[in-house]
Amino acid sequence: MGFTHRASHNNLRIWISRIAISVLFSTFLGMTPLWAGDTPDPTPEYPEDGGVQAILTNVTETYTAVGTVKPRSEMIIESQVGAQVENVHVQAGDSVQKGDILITLDNRQPASRLDRARQALHQARAGKQEAIQGVRAAEAAYNEAKLHYERIKKYYSSQAATKQELENAESGYLQAKAGLNRSKDAMTGAEAGIRQAMEVVSEATVGLGFTRITATAPGEVIKRMVEPGDLALPGKPLISLRTEDGFRIEAHVREGLIGKVTIGMHLKAEVVTLEETCDAVVEEIVPYADPSTRTFLVKAALPLINGLYPGMYGKLLIPESEQEVVMVPYNTVIRTGQLELLRVRQGETWQLRYVKTGKRSGDMIEILSGLKGNEEIKAGRLNQP
Repeated sequence: MGFTHRASHNNLRIWISRIAISVLFSTFLGMTPLWAGDTPDPTPEYPEDGGVQAILTNVTETYTAVGTVKPRSEMIIESQVGAQVENVHVQAGDSVQKGDILITLDNRQPASRLDRARQALHQARAGKQEAIQGVRAAEAAYNEAKLHYERIKKYYSSQAATKQELENAESGYLQAKAGLNRSKDAMTGAEAGIRQAMEVVSEATVGLGFTRITATAPGEVIKRMVEPGDLALPGKPLISLRTEDGFRIEAHVREGLIGKVTIGMHLKAEVVTLEETCDAVVEEIVPYADPSTRTFLVKAALPLINGLYPGMYGKLLIPESEQEVVMVPYNTVIRTGQLELLRVRQGETWQLRYVKTGKRSGDMIEILSGLKGNEEIKAGRLNQP
């Protein structure tokens, strides 16, 4: 009796367990629980929902080239002279016009050099005036000595003057002529001194102008890299200026794919922070591979996007190969935990089938395994988009 009682107890437990499993499985399938003696309904659970076709199509596989958003035209402002920064007149984000003052430097030394150059020019001009007076006096002495010499020559030819008088007149004439030449040389030297002094003044004026750093084109200040009191040196960046509207993405493309990228080519670009995907047009390919990364730098223009700023992280998608894949509407996939299922038509019924999904493209999603293509599928109640 004890054995029969235990066996009945075990049969009862097995029967209850089977009923529980049937209830759970039927609930999972979105159907009415199957009790003992019930038969499954072969018709779809939602006959009002029509099926859709799994599409077999070619999808382009892409290589993701990591890049950075940068201005299409960026100008780095540097100093031409070494001097201390006196004032910075702009902030990042300010709009400037051509000729606007960006930075002023300490101008005391250039101003002092300009004053000395101007004084030297004044002295050179004064020296020229003295040389002019000397030339005039020498010309007068020369003319007088020449007339006296010619008169004595006539007297000597008519034996009205002695040979000694002729020699003295000739000597005076030659001395006056040499004096005139020296005066003219002094005049030439004075003029050369003026030209040299004027060049020094011009250089000093330019040097003084270098202490006022201005915008050479209209644009927007991207970055300010100095503060008052800093030392500006030739070649040291002071301000970064975006001089044209628009941005572009600069990405590094591996050398095995660079042959597939051409100037003017339209590629897809992603701005990760803004979750934006847009068309980018290749503008430049730097014809040099980075030996450390074996990549080429590709620059592609981006369209106007709200909230886009230089330095943002972006991706450039390079077409790599084409592959035949099965695509289904994203909302037909049933997700429960880590499982992914589809309702596939089998004759007059819908059958659950395990699948593995891949990349999503808009409202469609790729099916990596579980379908061959052209099957009729349907969304179910358990669908979790």
